[in-house]
Amino acid sequence: MKGSVLELKSLKNKELLWSSKMGLDDRCMYIEGDMFKDVSPADAYIMKMILHDWNDEECVKILNNINRSCSSPNGRVFIVEHLITEPEKPHFSKLFDIHMMCWGSGRERTVEEYSSLLEKSGWKYVQTYYPQSGLIGVIEGVKASKSS
Repeated sequence: MKGSVLELKSLKNKELLWSSKMGLDDRCMYIEGDMFKDVSPADAYIMKMILHDWNDEECVKILNNINRSCSSPNGRVFIVEHLITEPEKPHFSKLFDIHMMCWGSGRERTVEEYSSLLEKSGWKYVQTYYPQSGLIGVIEGVKASKSS
């Protein structure tokens, strides 16, 4: 498996990158780019704590760009975020949502809200995975077929 990391500015100090520290330079590359404009083609995309930084309109733009660039008709997107739970259940995501209100346009969201963002940008919600800790969730989306 090979992977790429999209960064806004070129990375000059290669020795500081995790891929170098872990001996993965042959499998991991860093690409300069802007997710609001275009992303590199791939079969799958993982976004960890990215979308919570942006409002719904900005999220749809990012997800549309990824969908358009996705090189596989069965391409996948994995959104890794703190997911808001039901109102009566205490969860770190709710505290983090308050933090997000203090800066920028983003917020924490429910699975249903992420599912809606996926649908608006040409993806179909598949399922949500939770690690044993339950602190974060991984939402899986698949590229929606043209007839869907």
